[in-house]
Amino acid sequence: MGIFIDLLKAFLVGGFICLIGQILIDCTKMTPARILVSFVVIGVVLGAIGLYKPLVDFAGAGATVPLTGFGYALSQGIKTAIKEQGARGILTGAFTAASGGITAAILCGIIASLVTKPKEK
Repeated sequence: MGIFIDLLKAFLVGGFICLIGQILIDCTKMTPARILVSFVVIGVVLGAIGLYKPLVDFAGAGATVPLTGFGYALSQGIKTAIKEQGARGILTGAFTAASGGITAAILCGIIASLVTKPKEK
């Protein structure tokens, strides 16, 4: 029963984050790119001030998989690098923390480009 509760929490929190994005698309004139960038920045800010960690502890992948979770990972990487390397960590921490996700996104993009037929708009 414990795994069902964990899955439910992840689904509800992740779904709520996506609901906010859909409301922004439907009710504002913001472009999808601006909404996505806003989600990353919100994740960085909430992670930097310590408000996103309780949500990650509660919802797990429901909070770390959306773009706000990517921003949170960036902020945590910078915090860790600053503790280990000092001010130089400001420049290197984000790359270290997000390298796995960025690599996966690039590889998936390459695979998708090889499998599909691109068309001009």
